[in-house]
Amino acid sequence: MKFSELAVVLSGAVLAASCIREEPLNAECDIISVSLPGDVLNRQPLIENNKVTLIVKNDVSLLSLAPEFELTPGATIEPASGTARNFLFPQTYKVTSQDGAWTKEYTVIVERNNTINLNYSFENVREVSALGGMCTYDVFYEVGPSGKETMEWASANQAFALTFQASAPNTFPTYQGDDGVSGHCAVLVTRSTGSYGQRLGKPIASGNLFIGKFDMSDAINHPLEATHFGTPFNNVPSQFSGYYRYVPGETYCEPDASGNLVEVPGKTDMFSLYAVFFESVPGQEWLDGNNVLSEDNPYIISTAEIPDRRASSDWVEFSVPFILRPGKTIDPDKLKAGDYSIAVVMGSSQDGDRFCGAVGSTLKVDEVSITCASEIE
Repeated sequence: MKFSELAVVLSGAVLAASCIREEPLNAECDIISVSLPGDVLNRQPLIENNKVTLIVKNDVSLLSLAPEFELTPGATIEPASGTARNFLFPQTYKVTSQDGAWTKEYTVIVERNNTINLNYSFENVREVSALGGMCTYDVFYEVGPSGKETMEWASANQAFALTFQASAPNTFPTYQGDDGVSGHCAVLVTRSTGSYGQRLGKPIASGNLFIGKFDMSDAINHPLEATHFGTPFNNVPSQFSGYYRYVPGETYCEPDASGNLVEVPGKTDMFSLYAVFFESVPGQEWLDGNNVLSEDNPYIISTAEIPDRRASSDWVEFSVPFILRPGKTIDPDKLKAGDYSIAVVMGSSQDGDRFCGAVGSTLKVDEVSITCASEIE
């Protein structure tokens, strides 16, 4: 081989070697999906930041269940996917990223269809950090008679953190207050979203709290679909009760085409506070901001709405019945199978889903309860 030919070959080899670069190892360590062997799940698993809730049918034993996990590419989980464990108690899993530099702990909870609180006191919160610790917000949860956590309330606090308008919990739209009817209460405030929200045409954020899940995956572009209202319920709700205080903000506004708030003369803000009992079917396992009270929603069975909501600086007691929608009945077999759900929804501005309301509107809620009938009437 001539020197010139050898030089060409060597230079080509060097060039080829320089083009072969190893892709960096994945630094993500998330649970993507969860499944259980057999026909035991009643609903899709609820996967949150560091918590997974599996809801199984009422006759499923919790003593030995073996969840199978799909993880971000290359990640590993300990104990291994498919390991049988006793889920009478919450179990902890540790996910490690492909590059080994990051870990994340998940608490996995398994509940049956009939596991739900009927009384909500808003006494328990945990502070969750966001934006790398730049701010913290409250997450409400409920505890049952045994002392075990039974439910976590959802809100849009996580999305509000992206506006950089909050730091401590009481600067977010939803937080825990100290002046409840008894002990603490839930406080919901309509906040400005600043220049960030204005650019997106979403200049305010109504304080909200609801039973269900807030889906952050596309919350900015589709906020109404981000609210997944409802949790499995195998009782027959008859009465919705509790206490509220409401002081509307001074100026009711709506956004113009540029996202600026424009005053609507003569209009006063009002809150929302209601409960909905509905049927869950595959593909329609929850309600959202588009259909939660729609008159033409075929899955809604009954609703409990306060007919005479009003502003008051003092606590107002309410107790309203669940009213069946025309032509609706409750199927005992579906009730037993866990095919019904219930949602409790509250917000400081009833038009907040359209980003209309008054900055400063404040709703306080405490000692909420759902009374159930002993049998289907």
